[in-house]
Amino acid sequence: MLKAILSNPQFSVLEQGINAASLRHKVVSNNIANVNTPGFKKSEVIFENLLQDELNGRRGLALAKTNGSHLSNRVSESGAPFINTINSTSFRTDGNNVDIDIEMANLAKNNIYYNALVTQLSKHLAGLKSAINEGRRSYGDVWCH
Repeated sequence: MLKAILSNPQFSVLEQGINAASLRHKVVSNNIANVNTPGFKKSEVIFENLLQDELNGRRGLALAKTNGSHLSNRVSESGAPFINTINSTSFRTDGNNVDIDIEMANLAKNNIYYNALVTQLSKHLAGLKSAINEGRRSYGDVWCH
């Protein structure tokens, strides 16, 4: 029964989102920590578009594999977040492409996103707890009479 509750699609999506936001926090923090490292290239986490495509059933067509060691043409399996290094040219002479203002804004945005997901997860779990407690009370009332 617990497995059925925790495998609920809403719970799964919230869990994936929280994991992606946590990964994004680490990646953005790494970008900020390396703002003055010559030649450093910033990274980003790709997740929301993959999740949206997954939810809409637009996962793309996979190439046929004739050997298990062949790579798939899918960017990520099952909408899992992945890290993309941005190798675009830098306006700085040292080759670093990190813009501290953009990274700080990304960190703040990700914090809001993470908090919203945690709030939704808390509400979801509170609803489950309420249903369990009400069921226990109703079940107890039947046996008490």
